[in-house]
Amino acid sequence: FAQDHGKCPVTKEELAMDDLVTVKTNKIPKPRPLQAASVPGLLGMFQNEWDALMLSNFALEQQLHTARQELSHALYQHDAACRVIARLKKERDESRTLLAQAERQIPISAAGPAPVAAVTNGKRALEDEVGPDGKKIRPGINPVIIDELTECNSVLSAQRKKRQVPPSLAPIDALERYTQISSHPLHKTNKPGILSIDIHHSKDIIATGGIDTNAVLFDRPSGQVLCTLTDHSKKITSLKFVPRDELLITGSADKTVRVWQGNEDGSYGCRHTMRDHGAEVEAVTVHASQKYFATASRDSTWCFYDISTGSCLTQVGEASGQDGYTSAAFHPDGLILGTGTSEGVIKIWDVKSQARVAKFEGEVGHVGTVTAMSFSENGYFLATAALDGVKLWDLRKLRNFRTLSPYDPDTPTSSVEFDFSGSYIAVAGSDIRVYQVANVKTEWNLVKTLPDLSGTGKVTSVKFGADAKYVAVGSMDHNLRVFGLPGDEQMEEAKSESAAQ
Repeated sequence: FAQDHGKCPVTKEELAMDDLVTVKTNKIPKPRPLQAASVPGLLGMFQNEWDALMLSNFALEQQLHTARQELSHALYQHDAACRVIARLKKERDESRTLLAQAERQIPISAAGPAPVAAVTNGKRALEDEVGPDGKKIRPGINPVIIDELTECNSVLSAQRKKRQVPPSLAPIDALERYTQISSHPLHKTNKPGILSIDIHHSKDIIATGGIDTNAVLFDRPSGQVLCTLTDHSKKITSLKFVPRDELLITGSADKTVRVWQGNEDGSYGCRHTMRDHGAEVEAVTVHASQKYFATASRDSTWCFYDISTGSCLTQVGEASGQDGYTSAAFHPDGLILGTGTSEGVIKIWDVKSQARVAKFEGEVGHVGTVTAMSFSENGYFLATAALDGVKLWDLRKLRNFRTLSPYDPDTPTSSVEFDFSGSYIAVAGSDIRVYQVANVKTEWNLVKTLPDLSGTGKVTSVKFGADAKYVAVGSMDHNLRVFGLPGDEQMEEAKSESAAQ
């Protein structure tokens, strides 16, 4: 004011800047609010500040919870995306593998007017051709194959007449001492049940097919699983080894038949997939030449295949056939095929002409589904199993000469099997019973009854090992069981055999 007006603002006297005196004082603190002047006021202020702090803390916790939820959702989406990517990669790799296998399996066909179907994962070019009756055209069993089958039959028939029981065959007193020597959990526990067994005698490998859709190859001497075959989508109903080419053939309820090729490391890879049947494949049987095999299905047809190409040479069905096939077996000489149906009918076929040469039904046939059949290596006995037990047939006179009824009427016989020597026959139902094979007129004596140790009361399959040294058993649980002589007795038996030789 003095600078602008040159006067003292109080007295109005003349005043210059030099007349002013600088006064230094401390800053005056801001007076406390009225609330802070008393203890209740202070408590109120503290309460307000505490409430504000708690609200802020609650808001922060809500933000943290929301952030955690968002993070969890993002992690779940990431995990799901990784799973989808992994599944797609697996499907891509499987498709590439199948494509590579199919490309390797396509044979280089020679030029000709009627090329035989090329196999590409079970789909054959010739099958695209359909006849006037709506059925697929098959190449048929040509004269060259018929000559091959006839020659095989002649050779095997001549050998069969000179056939003798091998000295290494397990004697009756040894079978009477058989007990369970091992049990192996080969299949899944959530889908238990072994439906089929076969044995590679020279290598002592046991193959089992289960309800869990897997076929397992088990090395009995070492007790190790060699590999598990998982390509089928439904239960495996039948399987058979082809020892000559180290092959395994499996039939499944998924309507397919697969041929597996053995590798040097013990693993097996799918070589052919056949999709010729329209219903469940119930039986697989290999021809004595080990070049061909047949399958029987619930679609009331049986197929005859070439193993090397995987092609169906002929598919046979009867116009009046309504009941599906549930079992099948080749005669040891290879010119006769036996089939059993779901209505208890036994049919005998001539393989060369695919004509039915015999039929057992009605009072002569079975009651219920024919679950299994087995030809004896002597060439003239056939055993068939069904609900009413096991019927034994004399193929020379085409008649039933004996019936084994080991179980009550409500317990079906699920499996029957001759051993390779033709000296014993095993019957399976609620337990396993081994009989000594006699002739048409004399009684077939029961040698040994082996209990069903699965606890299910349903033995589904039985198979003799080499020289009947053991019996492999499959039941409706997930375990393969092996019955034979205990270790010490087995050693003594081997020593007595070597001393006798």
